[in-house]
Amino acid sequence: MASSLSQTVLFSILLLLSLHQACAKKTHLHFYFHETILGPNATVLTSVRAPNSTSDALAFGAIAVVDDILREGEDENSTLIGRCQGLVAEVGMDGSRETIQNFVFTEGKYNGSTLAVYGRHVSATTMERPIIGGTGMFRMSKGYTTGVPLLVTAAKVVYEFDVYVWHKEK
Repeated sequence: MASSLSQTVLFSILLLLSLHQACAKKTHLHFYFHETILGPNATVLTSVRAPNSTSDALAFGAIAVVDDILREGEDENSTLIGRCQGLVAEVGMDGSRETIQNFVFTEGKYNGSTLAVYGRHVSATTMERPIIGGTGMFRMSKGYTTGVPLLVTAAKVVYEFDVYVWHKEK
């Protein structure tokens, strides 16, 4: 009896999940992430210095806040589409970072919408992180992002992003 009830509950959950997926809209976004590390217009700031560090550079144990720029193109003068705002913590002895970020769209079709992205990142490598939610046009969203480094210097970072998101149609 209990086994039959468990199977019915499991079947119901799987049915609901498949219906949600069938009703979800898939959207592909393509944009460029621009981060300025040095200078008066820096978009990343170390807010908690690593315990064994004498500089503001990110090192194991450090935490930074970011307010990076999302643009349509690789060029720093291309159209602004939003911001990437959040926290970055140096969590690995290998230089890996834990990121908690929101892609905040400020222009175009998705103006006022956000995507919440969480996951691991190692500097200057291709990254893949899950989308764990969203607001506005991206309510009830899930998916993933991939970021490929195009420019990594001591002063600036540019990544090319592809975002694949399934969300409720609004």
